[in-house]
Amino acid sequence: MTHNIKITPCSVSKVSGLDFNNIPFGRVFTDHMFTADYIDGQWTNLEIKPFENLSLHPATLGLHYGQSIFEGMKATKHLDGTPLLFRPDQHAKRFNRSAQRMCMPTMPESMFLDAINALVGVEQHWIPSQKGSAMYIRPFMFATDEMVGVRPSDSYKMVIIVLPVGPYYTKPVSLIAAQNYVRAVKGGVGEAKASGNYAAAMLPSKMAKDLGYDQVLWLDPFEFKYIQEVGTMNIFFVMDGKVITPITDGAILHGITRMSIMDILQEKGYDVEERLISIDEVLDAHQRGTLTEVFGAGTAALVAAVSKLEIKGTVIELDWESATVGPEAKSYLNDLRDGTIKDTRGWIHPVELPVVEI
Repeated sequence: MTHNIKITPCSVSKVSGLDFNNIPFGRVFTDHMFTADYIDGQWTNLEIKPFENLSLHPATLGLHYGQSIFEGMKATKHLDGTPLLFRPDQHAKRFNRSAQRMCMPTMPESMFLDAINALVGVEQHWIPSQKGSAMYIRPFMFATDEMVGVRPSDSYKMVIIVLPVGPYYTKPVSLIAAQNYVRAVKGGVGEAKASGNYAAAMLPSKMAKDLGYDQVLWLDPFEFKYIQEVGTMNIFFVMDGKVITPITDGAILHGITRMSIMDILQEKGYDVEERLISIDEVLDAHQRGTLTEVFGAGTAALVAAVSKLEIKGTVIELDWESATVGPEAKSYLNDLRDGTIKDTRGWIHPVELPVVEI
């Protein structure tokens, strides 16, 4: 560890009270958190301390003008119990790309990685060993100047919290293509993990759920023709013997799971294409019987089968039980993340820092 991080352990851990076989996603938090402050042009006050509420001034700039970003990543356990991180360097890079787009300070990648490693090391007893479960890691940063005024903040707080989680989706999901709302446009902030992206998607997502669907399939903002992504993940289509995913054109999140799946499937001999996909193409493949599978991919969801897709009033029912490509990718990633298969790409990073006894 190259950065000095103060560690203050809690007096009593809550981990003994956790049922690892029944963990609701996003509602159980560990004993500690990491915090850092950006003041006078530099990161300072790096600390791991007992989990606590934040105290904020009512005029905290991030609450008013949306300078807020986050990242999502996971830690798992090797079969021998060693905590593992999946491609943490890529998450550090994406966090900084989001910061740059939102006119926020970047954090040295080595500092970001040290903070992740130290916190996961302290909290390693919270990592579930069950297949498909993990420790979800949520780094986030927001503006902290205490004023009202539309301008970039001079000060910021970066926090990392970690949560033991079970599978995000416990069953295949249903999607409905957007018709009146859009998620992002080229030149906007679609590539950034900016908090406002998700806030803006909540109304159409609620409308989709009111219609009986789990998520929205977002389309381009001009013709409502080209597929972008799903609210919680990137999207893949298996049709005409190919695995196709929308190209990252400035309005789509650069998913790390997406990128990994593309590499894995290409190495396994699949014909993988990254390009524009129109809803007409998907409907045509369905009518011809060559649309065989649709699945989503993301850090939280990992790989999620799609069982139903509605496009312009046409409902496509998918035989997810006979799907092969998505399940193969999911199985491979799970095996990679617990050490069942050997990592030959340098994606898996063991957490080797000393653990603070609590």
